[in-house]
Order: sequence, then structure tokens, then C-alpha cells
Amino acid sequence: MAAEPASVAHMRRSALLAALVVLLALCCGPAPAASSPRGSRRITPSDLVYLGAFRLPAPISDTKTFSYGGTALAYNPLRHSLFAVGHDWYQLTAEVSIPKLKRSSRLHRLHRARYLQSFTDATDGAIDRTGGDDNKIGGQLVYGGRLYGSVYIYYDASNSQVDSHWFRPSTSLTSGKARGLFRVGKQGAGMVSGFMAEVPPKWRSLLGGPALTGNCCIPIISRTSFGPAAFAFDPSRLGTAAVPDTPLHYYPQNHTTVGAWDASWNPRKGVYFGGGTTVRGLVFPRRTRSVLFFGTQGIGRFCYGEGTDNRSLDGKPTPDGTTWCYDPDDSSKGTHAYPYVPEVWAYDAARLAAVRKHRRRPWQVKPYATWRLQLPYGSPRIGGAAYDPKTGVIYVSQQYADDTQPVIHAFKVR
Repeated sequence: MAAEPASVAHMRRSALLAALVVLLALCCGPAPAASSPRGSRRITPSDLVYLGAFRLPAPISDTKTFSYGGTALAYNPLRHSLFAVGHDWYQLTAEVSIPKLKRSSRLHRLHRARYLQSFTDATDGAIDRTGGDDNKIGGQLVYGGRLYGSVYIYYDASNSQVDSHWFRPSTSLTSGKARGLFRVGKQGAGMVSGFMAEVPPKWRSLLGGPALTGNCCIPIISRTSFGPAAFAFDPSRLGTAAVPDTPLHYYPQNHTTVGAWDASWNPRKGVYFGGGTTVRGLVFPRRTRSVLFFGTQGIGRFCYGEGTDNRSLDGKPTPDGTTWCYDPDDSSKGTHAYPYVPEVWAYDAARLAAVRKHRRRPWQVKPYATWRLQLPYGSPRIGGAAYDPKTGVIYVSQQYADDTQPVIHAFKVR
């Protein structure tokens, strides 16, 4: 028999390969694109490797100090440094170096940072343009060579605040003048005026912007989110008209998916938020699909009233007609859920992308995991978080760890 011509054999092989491709597509579906960030891994507690800590610089004066502060943390890649807000009463920002990290249970062995830029009002007065009193810097972010920030009224009983964001022309705290405040989105300032984070480049088109902003757990809870919130936006558009945002997840008063204001923490029943919850930091590590929120969780029974260190008074009426709440950490009148722990809430960015595509509603997304952040010092109060994308290091501010001063801890994303 004559041999089959080469051209015919080639046609047979091509037909067989085409049939195999069709069969694989029918049985297995299309393979995910290798470059799709949706295939990235999700962070677990074991993926955060503790590197060590450092102390912040000593106070300069009563007003220029990190005592009772350490909030609105922002990483500056231009100088491998951190911006942070000092004393809660004065809301002044300083830039500090990042010294050599050290793992030690003794605070005096930690290295101290030094001031790179001293305390000043980074907003140049914009913080007072909210229309209210007792204004706080909710978050800061270095993006595109500029320092951005947000401001919220601490107690906005009328829910009147509209504008919330500001920026400086560079990362200098003294040259140029800050601009703001500007409106972001349509949800109201109470939803967006807190923590901020940069979105990894591969996720920006999927989520709707190069940065995230949000807020949670501040007084007059009806104006903000009942749990961590995130909205995508473009900081570089601040200064024009109202900057649009893309809602990714938030929990308004009529959709308390992860917990009500008077709820007690119970993750087994899906309760990740309550009146004893605060959220102060947000990071989105590269090469992952995890959006991480950092804060403080009250894991005890919810109670509204006046704090006391006398356990026998717990639940009994106070002289002014409220209730005593056993809370040796906080004697103020308000919400209590003693004891408290440092907490991480982890969200899957792929689910946030589904919200952006209108396949889910923003309040239908829940964290895929929460866990206690293990720190070597006693205070559970988290002031902020920042991320260095070059080294994959997350910096977390632990308030009141060094008497009234915060300590900065560093975690490497494995």
C-alpha cells in the first residue's frame, strides 16, 4: 500500500487537535487567564509574618507629640518613611523614619524613629471646613508623589458633612498649600472619610479606581457603615467637580449584614461588628486578592452606658439614669464590649469585583475571615495601618503600647 501523503497526515493531525480543544472546552470550560489577578491567593493569619517593632520619637511639646495619637498611618515610598497623626486633640501630622526593626518583649530595647518633618496641620486649615466641630483626620495616603487625606466630624448628629478629602501638592508638609475639602461619591462623608489604601495596578480596572477609601464605626452610626467599608476612587481627580466613587462594600443602617450597633461579637453566627468595634486601617497587598482592614474588636457583651472597673456594678443603673458597663479600659459614657482585641477583617477582592459588575449588592459581601492580630504588648487599640508594596511589609500602629505613646509593628506578607 502506498504511504499517506504528508499533507493529508498534517490535515488529520490538525483535525484531531481541533476536536480535542472542543472536547476540553465542553467538559472543563475555559481555563482562567494566567494574568488574571482573580487567581491570586487569599491571605490567612499564617501569611503575616511578624518582623518586629519600633518606637516613635519622643514628644517635642504638649501639642507636638504622638501621645494619645498614632492614627491615619501612611507609607511614603519616596523616603521609606511613615506619616502619622499625633495627639488626638490637635490632629497634627508628622513624618518619621523607619529604623531597624527589633523583636523584643521589652519596650526600651526597641529603636526609636526620628522626625523627618515635624508636626504641622497638613490640611492648612481645611480640617475646619467640614461645617462641624471636633474634626478628625480619618486617613492619609501617599499617591503619585502627593499626600492625600480625609477628615470627618467626630459627632455629626445632623449628618450634614458633605466634603471630606484634601491633598497637598507634594509630600512636603510646609511647601505649597493643601487644597480641600472635596466631596467623594454620593453616599455622604460618613461613609468615605476614614482610612485609605492604594489598589494594586492589576486590580484597578476590575474595582474601578487606583485607591480605596471608607469609614466605619464612628459616632452617630446611622451616617456611616455598620462594619468595614470600601469605595474605589481616583485621588488625582480631587480638586475638580465631585469625585465619583465605586461602591464595593458597605453596610447602611437598613442592611446590617455583619452586625447591628447593639450586637455582641459572635463570628460563629456571622456577627463581625457591634458597638464595641472600631476600624482604623486598610491595606491591599500586591500579588494577593485580599483587602485587609485593621482595628479593635470588643469581644464581650455589648453595653451602652458608663464604663466602670467595679464588676459588681455591671448592668445596674447609674445616678443619672443610664447603665453601668463593666469596662476597666474605658470609663466614658458610650458603647462598651470589654474585653478588646486587635482584629483583622479580610475581604476577597474577587467578590468586590462582582459588586462592581452589579452581580452582588455592596451589603451582600462578608469577610472571608477575621482573626486576632497577635502583638507583644498589651494594648488592643489599633490606630492605623500602611503598606510598602516594594517589600510587602504592613506597618500597624498600636496605640497606648508605650504608656500613652503608640508603637509601630511590622508584618511581612509571606
